[in-house]
Amino acid sequence: MSYCAVADGHPVHGPFHDQDHGVPVTDERALFERLCLEIAQAGLSWETALKRRDGMRAAFDGYDVDVIAAYGPADVTRLMGDARIIRNRLKINATIHNARIVQAFRAEGGFAAWLGRHASAPDGPRDRATWVKLFKRHFRFTGGEIVNEFLMGLSILPGAHAPGCPIGDALYAELVALPLGHPRLPPWPIKRVDS
Repeated sequence: MSYCAVADGHPVHGPFHDQDHGVPVTDERALFERLCLEIAQAGLSWETALKRRDGMRAAFDGYDVDVIAAYGPADVTRLMGDARIIRNRLKINATIHNARIVQAFRAEGGFAAWLGRHASAPDGPRDRATWVKLFKRHFRFTGGEIVNEFLMGLSILPGAHAPGCPIGDALYAELVALPLGHPRLPPWPIKRVDS
């Protein structure tokens, strides 16, 4: 069953599907939050992660990369005691490490530019397995499912919306109609389906 079918009319999945899923965001905080949400969800249901989303955003300082990159042991202790988040020390430490990686990507134009460069390169990753290898060279706690869902949710990998999904149809029609260089277009080719 597609996520579109699961989300239809659902009080938790519906808003995420309709407003976020498949939308190719390029803002550093928004990208980082999406990656962190996927990591937090690992081993749990997506619904659990979505229900904790607002609490996690508050606990992790609005996903400010610079603030999180400077977290130390006291912040890890604070977060481990915060019932608003998914409390897992490995995931929290991965979030801190990954914030430092995103900071480092600024020297290469930023996180979105890094993604776009790899997605657009003639020899760049074309499948999930190759993307996972690339992510594992940089990030922590980024296995196959996490990377797949993160990239699919940005329309870097296909599959965010099933064919015939009215939300997906409207999203992709809007993106296709934008002129090259429009600020809503990401620096990577949009993938709705395998091509």
